[in-house]
Amino acid sequence: MTPIFLHNTLGNKKEEFKPLKPLEIMMYNCGPTVYNHAHIGNLRSYVFADVLRRMFEYNGYKVKQVINITDIGHLSSDADDGEDKMTKALKREGKPLTLEAMRNLADFYFEKFKEDLTDLNIELPTEFPFASENIKEDISLIEKLSEKGFVYTTPDGLYFDISKYPEYGKLGNIKTTENNESRIGINPEKRNLRDFAVWKFSAQGGSASGVNSIGYDAPFGKGFPGWHIECSAMSVKYLGPEFDIHTGGIDHIPVHHNNEIAQSVCAGFPSARYWMHNAFLTMGTEKMAKSEENFITLQTLKDRGIDPLAYRYLLLTAQYSSPLQFSWEALEGASSALKKLRKILQQEGNIVRVKEFSPPTIVYKEKFISYINDNLDTPKALALIWELTKDKSIPNLQMRNLLWDFDRILGLHLDKVELFEIPQNVKNLIKERDLARNSKDFTKSDEIRKKIEDLGFEVKDTPEETIVIPR
Repeated sequence: MTPIFLHNTLGNKKEEFKPLKPLEIMMYNCGPTVYNHAHIGNLRSYVFADVLRRMFEYNGYKVKQVINITDIGHLSSDADDGEDKMTKALKREGKPLTLEAMRNLADFYFEKFKEDLTDLNIELPTEFPFASENIKEDISLIEKLSEKGFVYTTPDGLYFDISKYPEYGKLGNIKTTENNESRIGINPEKRNLRDFAVWKFSAQGGSASGVNSIGYDAPFGKGFPGWHIECSAMSVKYLGPEFDIHTGGIDHIPVHHNNEIAQSVCAGFPSARYWMHNAFLTMGTEKMAKSEENFITLQTLKDRGIDPLAYRYLLLTAQYSSPLQFSWEALEGASSALKKLRKILQQEGNIVRVKEFSPPTIVYKEKFISYINDNLDTPKALALIWELTKDKSIPNLQMRNLLWDFDRILGLHLDKVELFEIPQNVKNLIKERDLARNSKDFTKSDEIRKKIEDLGFEVKDTPEETIVIPR
């Protein structure tokens, strides 16, 4: 088996991957807060997680994958103040401030999120747990932390005391107090600037300090869980106290994931062994943000007639951990490349799947998996694919089957390309036209092209060859 190397944010280095159990992977991917449509920047995280999952499955692993759905508890500020994002969405859409309305809103945007995943050919996870369905687990975890002395009470909620956990900030080496004020703001009730809420009390009399009165009953007071405690509770419930991999965007490193680690470890749960983070998708100098309501959705692409898988192809052109600049020109280039790849697959030839690859083809297969197993180096994998399509020593049948094999990881639906056989009379015309072109009889060449087109085929001349496919 080819070794797998992954960049672990926990040690900020690439490490050889060692699973907790042989050929089994337990993976938690931070899911969306379903208060609006996901934008294409959000979706980069799930394409990354999908390629990671496919890589493991290609290597013979069985993967249990959890993507949580946050439908309560995610406040609009990392300072643990402001409105719950779901409450803000209820007001935006003129809906009542009730738990029932909040769940209905969450269900609507969750279904839209799943549609996006399907359009991007992202395999659905083993579990989609909702935060609102795991309040009991949140309360149990908070009680455990309280018993151990890690939590204290203020007028607006229960907070985790980071001074009780000396390793706080080890993820990404976020251990200094530099710029903490901008993240935390001023709250005189906190013992430390970076202390974070594990439970927020419901406001009395409707609303106060931007916090809504919606809440759940708990031994320590009616309220709702903090965003961070939810992920710790759900990962433990669905994957166990220790699991293999936790993923998310790089914006989760300083706050959300460091908070997760602190409360999980202090409660007695080792949490994840490998932490992996994807970089931002940017437009100009800014990253997309749902909170600013200034973003592009997958539906925007579809409305423009762009195949969502062209966006997936664009993401694969950069390594997940590298920033990617979005532009319509870049997306159009990705769309053209994907169309060209599909046309190459459509070329005439035997359409059966091979059971064994020839020795020259095996070299490509070994290179491909070595690139993918090296921290998901999809840019090199794509470059290898184009090298393969131009290699005249590889028969069409072998080339096509190898592309299908590689697509088990890339997820571009190359196996859905409609294949065909060229009729003998069209083959004869192609040969006749090639002779005319080689002798520079372009008038005759154009006449034969017209005959081929009249028979229902499209003719495309490339520097390497003539491609003929059905219209």
